[in-house]
Amino acid sequence: MEVAQLQSLVRTVPDFPKLGIQFRDITTLIGHGEGLASTIDHLAGRAEAMGAKAIAGMEARGFIFGAAVAVQLKLPFILIRKPGKLPVETIGVEYELEYGTDRLEIDPLSVNEGQKVVIVDDLIATGGTAEAAITLLRQAGAKVDNALFVIDLPDLGGAARLSRLNVAVTALMDFEGD
Repeated sequence: MEVAQLQSLVRTVPDFPKLGIQFRDITTLIGHGEGLASTIDHLAGRAEAMGAKAIAGMEARGFIFGAAVAVQLKLPFILIRKPGKLPVETIGVEYELEYGTDRLEIDPLSVNEGQKVVIVDDLIATGGTAEAAITLLRQAGAKVDNALFVIDLPDLGGAARLSRLNVAVTALMDFEGD
């Protein structure tokens, strides 16, 4: 499927989670078998062209897209988890949210020194979670120069935020507005 067809599978829910927000609901894309498969094909082709040696995804939707890309490319998948989810010693990073802070953690043994890791996630908005993931992966020794997203919300500035970290952002589609 062409990207324009995939974009038509993303449902827009007005005024969610609050008045004035146009929520881009990717569950309708995930629930469309051919659309999901095509999305993974597009992401995998781009990750391969970037020279990925591993794929990383953030909990939870990053697991859906990232793990599928890793399987298709026969690459390792690095889980970037919420706190307390890994049964081993972890390294972590706290980051700012709109109303507070959150934390991401990884098993540092899941990354090889100098390994070229491409981040894959469903959506980039403000870029805070992706920035935290990049910081964490680099702390573990990874080389992170690229991040792939199904959707970019360019008006929220996430891609620009990651470019300041010398990370190129590629998205299959973008939606103007919130």
